[in-house]
Amino acid sequence: MSDPSPAESIKNQVLETFPPDRHGDGEAPELAERLGALATADSLESRLDALVALVEWTRHGEASLVEEDPAVGRERLRSAARVLEMVPAARRALQDLFGEIVSETEGVSLFGETGIPNDRGFLAEFVDRLLGRLLPRPADVHDLSRLVTRLYRAGPAVERFTSMPPDFFHRLVELIAPPDRPEAWAPIALAFSDGFRLLALRVESQGLSKKLRARSRPCAVTASPFYKLNRLSDDLVEAWRGGTADFGVIVERWNAACAACRDELDEIHRRLESEGVSIDIVYGMDVIERCLTRMGFMVAIMVAQPGTERSAAIHTLLSRLIMFAHQDRSAKHLLDNSMQLLERKIVERSGKTGEHYVARNLREYRHIWLAAAGGGLLTVLTAAVKLKVSAAGMPLFIEGLAAGLNYAVAFLLLHHLGLMLATKQPAMTAARLATLVQTRDRGERLDNIVEFMVRICHSQFAAASANVLIVFVGAFMANVLWVGMTGRDYLDPEEASQVFASLSPVSSGTVFYAALTGVILWLAAMIGGWLDNWSAYHRLPQGIADHPLGRRVGRRRMVRFGGIVARNMSGWGTSISLGFLLGLTPVFGQFFGLPLDVRHVTLHSGMLAFACAGLDGWFTSGWFLWALAGVATMFVLNLSVSFLLSLYTAVRAYNLPTRELAVLGARLGRRFYDSPLDFVLPRGLRKSKDEE
Repeated sequence: MSDPSPAESIKNQVLETFPPDRHGDGEAPELAERLGALATADSLESRLDALVALVEWTRHGEASLVEEDPAVGRERLRSAARVLEMVPAARRALQDLFGEIVSETEGVSLFGETGIPNDRGFLAEFVDRLLGRLLPRPADVHDLSRLVTRLYRAGPAVERFTSMPPDFFHRLVELIAPPDRPEAWAPIALAFSDGFRLLALRVESQGLSKKLRARSRPCAVTASPFYKLNRLSDDLVEAWRGGTADFGVIVERWNAACAACRDELDEIHRRLESEGVSIDIVYGMDVIERCLTRMGFMVAIMVAQPGTERSAAIHTLLSRLIMFAHQDRSAKHLLDNSMQLLERKIVERSGKTGEHYVARNLREYRHIWLAAAGGGLLTVLTAAVKLKVSAAGMPLFIEGLAAGLNYAVAFLLLHHLGLMLATKQPAMTAARLATLVQTRDRGERLDNIVEFMVRICHSQFAAASANVLIVFVGAFMANVLWVGMTGRDYLDPEEASQVFASLSPVSSGTVFYAALTGVILWLAAMIGGWLDNWSAYHRLPQGIADHPLGRRVGRRRMVRFGGIVARNMSGWGTSISLGFLLGLTPVFGQFFGLPLDVRHVTLHSGMLAFACAGLDGWFTSGWFLWALAGVATMFVLNLSVSFLLSLYTAVRAYNLPTRELAVLGARLGRRFYDSPLDFVLPRGLRKSKDEE
């Protein structure tokens, strides 16, 4: 009888490690089959397949990753480790397969490129990741980073590896590449060194790029910490590979250079607080931060002592590499990571004036009423023009453009006259609220924020009430003047009936349109914040002040004009974008056959008033009651949707803890239960008329 093949011998030995009653339960034969396949793999593709099959078998039937005990769900992995320790032939087959894989694959990209965005910038990286999700990708079996991606495709597998106990990981390391086979690590060590050098080059290229150099401390290129780090990194690798005596000294110098690079990044970040932010700058800073962090983990491996200490350092690095390899395919992760600082700057600039919309005492509360009353009067004219534009029968796009221009001019006048429109407040106050959540001392933060939200509510109520009341009364007065001049109502009965029908929350799309208007109000505030950030980033006010036109009109005038731009860019951007979004959204809805329209509480209150003035018996009409319910619906949805979207954006930008927001919501609910009138009227107005 001929001797069994190596694969059959391994299978038989593996089965012998299990009790006889388990030979037929599926688990033992499956493990024996996969360990036996290690000995028969005769090409790189088959070796990779055999390794992947073995790893996937160990994951089968894993428990949930939320288990508190990290050992839960690793029964198969522990079983495989036990069998490998008991069967020398299987262990040698795995070690041989591992050595052949690392000798036939290229690992530089794993250490030096995986998880590090490319040099082409944010847009190119985003498109690459997006296409990578849509198009088939070649196998690239000679790229070791592709093996990591193949082994850890899903988040649970990544979490399982990162939570592995250090002593168990060290046990696996000795099974795969034991100390008595140092040749297994030679290709990895070479790739490790070259990857470290690539990371240092990336730090230097990004740190010395024009976009970051312009925001760094002024110095010669050779004095830049990014330049020095690259040179020291090469010295460090040579000392580590050669085992030179001064290795410890070089490590200290490298750590000092790394700390200097981080200090420079902090300086760039501080300058961005006063200047504008672009995605490319955030992208470049993220590349440097990722490179420095990974190099720090790699240096920890270099200085670690052989044994459990080095295995722990290797596990830390591999956990990061596996996590980034998983994230490398996610376009959403890149977008979220790169947009966070930009979102924060937009929120900050949107919230700069948020404090002005919140009354802290009775004097400021009265000011809100007066400013909102003025905004209501201006809105009467805006609503009157909008009604005539709609009735003019102009081409569709021209009608939308004219309506948008009407709104934009009105909002610009509101901005420059210091008047208030209630629907423009929520985005500003939500952004301001988020900055308070971020900056307040934790001991007093929640109580102060609850008080601030109470002020937001009664200030918002005051502004909206004044807007609607004045615009309603003003529209009736305007109709009286119109009748005196023309002898007829501003709207004929048919036009008035159409207005009534369009405002019903039941028989029209008012509910959806009012919510959509809240989205538009939030979007306009974000556009205004982005435009303000863009102006600061490109130093537009300084460019205006330094413009050659100053020789003809006067340098002081140009400086003054530059200051006007700096102070008003956010307001201009919000007003103009809001106007044209409100005007053109219905046009695009009709053009594409989509149910898109807007319902703005103040503007449509004016339209309702003009319609009432044009119909007899409007007060007792059921149409009026439904239209009034529609206005109330607009009030709630315009303000709440805009506020919640702005708050959500701010929470994302600041990475605010959701648990604290839940506690804040509970405290706010308790305050409403105890004193509901505080959300409508300030306590001073109800208790003490002279309190300021």
